[in-house]
Amino acid sequence: MTEEARTGERQTGPALSVVGPGEGETIVLGSTRMRVLEDGSHTGHRLAIAESVLAPHTQGPPQHRHGRHDEGFYVLSGTVRFTVGEEDHDATTGTLVIVPPDTPHTFANLTDQPAVMLSTFTPDLYVQYFRDLQEELAGGRPLTPQANIDAMSRYATGPAGDLA
Repeated sequence: MTEEARTGERQTGPALSVVGPGEGETIVLGSTRMRVLEDGSHTGHRLAIAESVLAPHTQGPPQHRHGRHDEGFYVLSGTVRFTVGEEDHDATTGTLVIVPPDTPHTFANLTDQPAVMLSTFTPDLYVQYFRDLQEELAGGRPLTPQANIDAMSRYATGPAGDLA
């Protein structure tokens, strides 16, 4: 029985969230454009969702592991190469990839066409990582491998080799 049914009182929770086409927070990271559809503020920080457009021939992040969150990728269009450890998986339109915590992974668009993915983060903590990277780039600082590793480390994430 729910608390509402037990007490007869209406329970208040997070408000309904509707993000229309062209809405949401935009984060630009080099040739990748991300649209944050849910940053966790409407889900009690259990879930975040973003749409990412990877330009042709876009290399993704260095192979890394998340210590505290699952990451999901649903390919909306194009082909995205996921590398998990030493295995490559070419995910085409309609493919879902779920990466549990502590699984080494990266992704890239190696094709001549843009690729679009819907990504989920459970819990939501990793959205702030992308904001931090954008801030680094906006401040005119180059995104060095060490700056990227430093940003990742704030969100229970690190290079795959360092977490083995």
